[in-house]
Amino acid sequence: MTRMIERWFPCAEVSEATGAGWGSGNTERGLFTWFAARPTAQAKAAVITSLLPWPDSEAEQRRLQALVRRAMEGRYEAWDSLRREVEMAWPDGPSVLDPFSGRGMIPLEAARLGTRSEAVEYAPVAVLASKLLTDFPFVDWSSEPDLPFGRSERITGSRLVRDVEAVLDEISQRHAKAMGEFYPAPDGKGPWGYLWAVTLPCQECGRRFPLFTNSALRTPSVRRATKARAAINDEGQAFYVRPSSDGERFDVVVHAGGERRPPTLAVALDSDGRRIPGKSAICVFCDHVHPVEVHRRLTNEGLGEDRLLLVADFDKDLGKTFRLPELEEIEAAQNAKQALDNEPAFSPLLPAIPDEGIAPGNNNIVGPSIYGARNYGDLCVPRQTLSFIRVARIVNELSREMSEVGVSPRYRMALAGYASSTLVRQLRYSTRGAWLRSQDRGSISVAGIFVNEGSLTYSYDSFEVGINGGGGSWRSSAQQTIRTLESLIPERPGQPTRVERGSAVRLPQASKSFSAVVTDPPYDEMIAYADSSDLFYAWVKRAMFVADPSMAITTDPFRAQEKAEEIIVKRARGLAKRSDYTEHRTREHYDTLMSQAFSEMRRVVSDDGVVTIVFGHGEPEVWRRLLGSITQAELVLTGSWPARTESGGQQGKANIVSTLTMACRPAPPGRPIGRAAAVEAEVKAEVALRIDQWGRSGLAPTDMLMASAGPAMEVVGRYSSVINNKGITVPPETFLVVARKAVQDAEAIEIDHLPLDTFDARTRFALWWIRLFGKGIAPKPELRWQALASDMELAQVRDLVPDVDKGCRFVSAKDVRHRVSSSSDVIDVALGMASAWRDGLDAVAGVLLASERDDQDSFLWAAIRFLSDRLPDADPDAIAWSGILRAKGGLASTTRSVWAQRIADRDQGDIDMRAPVLFEIETESK
Repeated sequence: MTRMIERWFPCAEVSEATGAGWGSGNTERGLFTWFAARPTAQAKAAVITSLLPWPDSEAEQRRLQALVRRAMEGRYEAWDSLRREVEMAWPDGPSVLDPFSGRGMIPLEAARLGTRSEAVEYAPVAVLASKLLTDFPFVDWSSEPDLPFGRSERITGSRLVRDVEAVLDEISQRHAKAMGEFYPAPDGKGPWGYLWAVTLPCQECGRRFPLFTNSALRTPSVRRATKARAAINDEGQAFYVRPSSDGERFDVVVHAGGERRPPTLAVALDSDGRRIPGKSAICVFCDHVHPVEVHRRLTNEGLGEDRLLLVADFDKDLGKTFRLPELEEIEAAQNAKQALDNEPAFSPLLPAIPDEGIAPGNNNIVGPSIYGARNYGDLCVPRQTLSFIRVARIVNELSREMSEVGVSPRYRMALAGYASSTLVRQLRYSTRGAWLRSQDRGSISVAGIFVNEGSLTYSYDSFEVGINGGGGSWRSSAQQTIRTLESLIPERPGQPTRVERGSAVRLPQASKSFSAVVTDPPYDEMIAYADSSDLFYAWVKRAMFVADPSMAITTDPFRAQEKAEEIIVKRARGLAKRSDYTEHRTREHYDTLMSQAFSEMRRVVSDDGVVTIVFGHGEPEVWRRLLGSITQAELVLTGSWPARTESGGQQGKANIVSTLTMACRPAPPGRPIGRAAAVEAEVKAEVALRIDQWGRSGLAPTDMLMASAGPAMEVVGRYSSVINNKGITVPPETFLVVARKAVQDAEAIEIDHLPLDTFDARTRFALWWIRLFGKGIAPKPELRWQALASDMELAQVRDLVPDVDKGCRFVSAKDVRHRVSSSSDVIDVALGMASAWRDGLDAVAGVLLASERDDQDSFLWAAIRFLSDRLPDADPDAIAWSGILRAKGGLASTTRSVWAQRIADRDQGDIDMRAPVLFEIETESK
């Protein structure tokens, strides 16, 4: 049977629902810190449309479409109706597999629907995250014995939530007792945090000084009056460091108001007044400047020492404030370091302090490795490390105690797992990468280590959260775990997902055993999942040591998570000096294993099943390789649907705006060989047939361009291969460009009654771009796609669409410097006229003369009218083109007069009739 996803997908509803609310996945994301964030709306739509049939009757099609649209209005919307439709389509019950489950967003939607679902994931940390989200919440735990400790404050509600609350509360109490001596409370309440800095020996005077990037602690603000107090004018708070009276040490001075002295880590100038790259460390004693390569070398040589600078406390009027540490607080931190040295191992193979190595090439993923960190035990100050060790021990103690009273192994694993997820959330705000963030209106927070997506940050001045509550503490993290889990407990009956640790290239499932495979595979080199989560792994396997000893089993040479069959492209950094290590996760590795994974998906899906792939990437080259892997796996694309689900990518790059949800079928046997010309004609015809349906579904032209991949690959998939008239095989991705061009052709765009195809190629590209994006920011890779579809080299149009901060945008006339002549393309003449408008009508006439065009040039004036209409009224170029159109009559008179005078001058003497160059555009290679 034809599945709904092969003919229709709720693109508009998915795009709308992913922005906020139930469909964004923000709630699910709060249960376990992870780096990929598949929106629940897209996961739900992919699962539903992969299981529902596409009826022959148009009335039935509309009925099911309305049902799916209603289902996209909420997490459990139209649940009963959907269940009935699925049961009618699958009398024996459907089954769904996700072989790249990540944290489990796709299997979760299958579980919520009550469908049998299975998940396979390679990274053990992600396996745990999947179980916490897709398995344990759907199990009836009522037959488990009472826990031998603690009691939840909840009397009713989910047994799982009550017991998780009891476990986390017990950990909080035992942890406070175990660490109390190392976190003294001079005022009886206890601080909420501590500011640390690394000190280095000055290479000029030899004295140690601290490195910090920001000396502002709290910004000035006006605090409104309350019933308890009058309004307060808060001056803010800052600090600085100065040499002490003996000249050998330094003192920290905390004061009200703004910064008085610059931080010690700042931009500096060399002796010639030129800016030194990066931030330099400046000695507080002798002002000697240490460039970035120097202070990095010193930390890599192990010369850095931690120094407690400030204590973060509470003030009844000002809220969060800062003070110098008391002597007992300094001694407690030192005692914690001594206690850490005496901590016993968890097992002979699992030391207390994580010794899992940071693999070479991870400078861009694990930032601390640039500054001397060699293993994951180096990422915290000693007291933080001791604190996490004690939490892990307590989790193991509770697991043993639960075992003694008969709690089942699976339930112990679940409860220890939620405790571990709380530890992971705490880790995000508790390493050398967490830093103090002072914001407007006196607000203060702690920035997590993943501000750059999947890359762990590092800061010389890091912030340690205390044990007495507040953001990032165990108590705060535990409360968030409970709130999140409580909100995710199923409102309707569902089925637990079976989650297995394994490889997508060797699936353990039987052949032809699933109704649908729905998956979200890794996106080439965007995120290095295992490397980014190895910090979590180092601690989770210690906390889960009793509940799940298998978590610690690994063949990785650095004792971190295995990566031999991780299907990514690794952007290795810092391997130049490591001839003993090579990075195997190359493009060839990715393409080969991705093809093997797709082959496995084809094997396990039923003959009548679909393989649905959610994929997002802007680069044509990545799509070429992905489609090549799909083709090699003997899968045929039968549907392709865009949804705007992502903005931004790793390290702030605008890598994805839209993702495609693609449906594939196992390729039928005995496919013939296709001829390129005939296949191209079929692609164009198929796209033309889909245009009306896409329009009725609310797809904009930009979305149609992405959706065109479906019919293109569906046509190509009818053939075992496609050859040209010389017998040479044509790559499948060639027809993606054909399909995009077909969208443009099928749109039958006319520019003032002139078909777009009748314009010169460069102008055709420009007008189509304006039609799609106006002067809005578009993803940078979209320029490559549009150039390919226009049969143009990127260099031919690069100046028309230059880069901006987060993408690319059509050029403004004031920013171009082309030489306009009789051979100039229409778009260049139009830009020249807009640029000249500010200098008056005569200047515009000069450009027109230089181009040897006049008021009768239908292409030029049609383009100007189109550009004027398509751009916002306030756009300077739109204003210029509108003015030019209004002045067309006068402009024509001026140009005719000039030409008449030149003819007269020619008749009187030897005058060069060639128009002068009046408008130039200087292009800069990008």
